[in-house]
Amino acid sequence: MNRALAHIERIRNVEPIEGADKIEKATILGWEVVIKKDEFKIGDLVVYIEIDSILPEREEFEFLREKKFRIRTVRMRGQISQGIAFPLSILPDGIQIEEGLDVTEALNIQKYEPPIPAQLSGIVKGRFPSFIPKTDETRIQSVPDVLVRHKGKMFYISEKLDGSSATYYLRDSEFGVCSRNLELKETDQNTFWVIARKNDIENKLRAYGRDVAVQGEVIGPGIQKNRYKLKQPSLFIFSVFDIDNYKYADFKEFTEFALKYGFDTVPILNTEYVLNNTVEELVELSKGMSKLNEEIQREGIVMRTLIECQDEELGRLSFKVVNPEYLLMYE
Repeated sequence: MNRALAHIERIRNVEPIEGADKIEKATILGWEVVIKKDEFKIGDLVVYIEIDSILPEREEFEFLREKKFRIRTVRMRGQISQGIAFPLSILPDGIQIEEGLDVTEALNIQKYEPPIPAQLSGIVKGRFPSFIPKTDETRIQSVPDVLVRHKGKMFYISEKLDGSSATYYLRDSEFGVCSRNLELKETDQNTFWVIARKNDIENKLRAYGRDVAVQGEVIGPGIQKNRYKLKQPSLFIFSVFDIDNYKYADFKEFTEFALKYGFDTVPILNTEYVLNNTVEELVELSKGMSKLNEEIQREGIVMRTLIECQDEELGRLSFKVVNPEYLLMYE
């Protein structure tokens, strides 16, 4: 399912910004968004457009031309703002106004995708396999009610790495290598395949004896400017997926699998975290230095329950909290 980049939402709160007389802070879902003073009030329905959106060239969006119509994380008068709110009048005629309605397509909004380095793009073998979930995580600001539904549950926290996601699988004795959205043919130069051969991933999965997939982040030279300063491309896994039963491994099974078969995992920051937070508190928790390079801010954190479970909104109970300081520095 494609990410909803623009949707109709209700203003949950409006607060002043210290030292600012022309702007104020609105809360939309769990996002903090700077708006013009008195433009909206609590309870108003607005069109909320998320960060990473590319808006079309329209008169209403002309003020974004210098930014190439891209919505980014910004800081205004000391207040971080993520996303932008517009009045409902920007919507085309004929749309039935409903809170939560996805209007991405109606507004012709596209998702910003950073250029893919040649060594990662590879030669396409086919679509991403339907028997494995993709690795996309939802930002907690988009689903704040998750924190209410699962208050008190035990979570573990891992560091979110800024690289390129990879999936390696074995199914019916066939070994496959995938980027975020595609399955790739084996070539000499493709980084995902280089890692597969260097780490003997195919034989490790065969040794497991069942249909299985490992998913993780590939980081290193040529990937996201190699902010972790690694000397060679490396894989850090964050999930093990049982293909036969269509189920992710619990935390204990995941870490035992990684240890037994020689996989590095993403840095684990906390294994006994009881969820009892607001979105704002989790954003603060996301800040800090990377365990892989303590000279840079970490990209953020990923939170999952120790025992796998489902959520009515997310599916798998797993979400990310991206460090806004990282976005301001590198995006």
